Amino acid sequence: MKIILLGAPGAGKGTQAEYIKSLINIPQISTGDILRQAVRDETEVGMKAKSYMDAGKLVPDDIIINIMKQRLKDPDCTEGFILDGFPRTINQAEKLEKIAKIDVVINIVVPTEDLLQRITGRRSCPNCGTVYHIIFNPPPEEGKCKCGGDLIQRKDDTEETVRKRLETYETQTAPLIDYYRKKKLLKDIDGSKTANEVFQEIQEIIEKFQT
Repeated sequence: MKIILLGAPGAGKGTQAEYIKSLINIPQISTGDILRQAVRDETEVGMKAKSYMDAGKLVPDDIIINIMKQRLKDPDCTEGFILDGFPRTINQAEKLEKIAKIDVVINIVVPTEDLLQRITGRRSCPNCGTVYHIIFNPPPEEGKCKCGGDLIQRKDDTEETVRKRLETYETQTAPLIDYYRKKKLLKDIDGSKTANEVFQEIQEIIEKFQT
């Protein structure tokens, strides 16, 4: 099954992708993870992407499309995949149609103020990669990871950058909602509910495709 997860930054796409992955055993493909790894590895693509990511802007389509085209050829995508963070523009969506046939687009809808609280409260550990939230999942000790490392707030999680990311989403990515609705592929989900409640709704959608 080939699934796209749509939703603004902080809507919970990554969490729901993990749940779906466990349910039907297909890979989660996150452009954010792929790009951040490229930045850490200081690859040519990573260095090109870094300046855009630090400014809260979208990475250009040509960089993203080339990465995704190669990724979807991997053997673990034979039975399907979950796209998290791609496509982000109509151009990307049109290019994706030439690469794969999508079964359903799940749009997770969350109010802006909730998104700000979710993202700006995140803290991560550079040592082990553990991610906390100062309200919803606080660390065992303020500012400290369970491994003893000092927690940091990623540059793209500050309020200023988050607001820019949300503005960018609304202007460049939200049109995808209409694009996929017209193609009768879109399913809206209330993302302000708990993660388990959101997943129950998604599971019902997936089960209809499996019957």
